[in-house]
Amino acid sequence: MSSSARAMNGKRSFKLMIVDDSNIMRRRIERSQQFEELELVGSAANGVDALELFKKTDPDVVTMDLTMPRMDGIECIGRLVALKPAVRILVISALADKATAVEAMEKGANGFLNKPFTDRQLNEAIAELMR
Repeated sequence: MSSSARAMNGKRSFKLMIVDDSNIMRRRIERSQQFEELELVGSAANGVDALELFKKTDPDVVTMDLTMPRMDGIECIGRLVALKPAVRILVISALADKATAVEAMEKGANGFLNKPFTDRQLNEAIAELMR
């Protein structure tokens, strides 16, 4: 994509993909994020679908649940980072134990947000990723 197509109002635009097995959670993240420069390019309910969608849409920012059918978030993070090392991944999970967060970060995640979360917490975490 040309740089002029990516720059909206002088700001760089980012493509967002949401990965969560809960449709309610996918919709909530989509509705809650407040960034004009963040364009939703797709959402997936599991890691297998996320990988396929990732290859088609090439997102810059991904929100990733950890507990999902077919392929969990930890494995999916490793595969997405292998495809695009510059991808920014925010883990959003109810699994709040430190070992899981550390494992996600070691695989290449850039941030961790515990469920449940407020809109403000989500937007602060996404803002941090886009810096």
